Amino acid sequence: MPTQAAPAQPPPQPSPAQAAAMAAASRSTRLTGRAALLAVVICAIALSLAYPVREYIAQRQQIDQLLAEQQTVAAQVQALREENVKLSQSWYIEQQAEDQLHMCFPQQQCYEVISGQPAKPGAAKPQTMADPWYDKLWQSVQKADAPSAR
Repeated sequence: MPTQAAPAQPPPQPSPAQAAAMAAASRSTRLTGRAALLAVVICAIALSLAYPVREYIAQRQQIDQLLAEQQTVAAQVQALREENVKLSQSWYIEQQAEDQLHMCFPQQQCYEVISGQPAKPGAAKPQTMADPWYDKLWQSVQKADAPSAR
């Protein structure tokens, strides 16, 4: 006996709330794809701009550093120009010769106080001359040649 198939039932009709939820889900999937594409494009733009922006900031810092260095060098040049003007005047050279080299003119009678307070508080102290190298060498040879006292 042939078996009879049950008559096919039509699929159940969704309620209006379920239909609205399904429509919203289908719309959100379309927007998700577009949103993902938009996010990828924004990330690509951000990554492509990151290196140039970093280089721009580094170059601005270098420019600021060079400007500060230029101002320092300009101040040094100005100081050297002022010193050059002073050195072209004979009174300044005479003053420096008296102060630093302890020189005096033939008509003058100069004194140098060894102990005591310096005449000028800003005057440079004369440096003591060290023994020349050959004196040190000769002294070391004499010490080596002397009999040791043990």
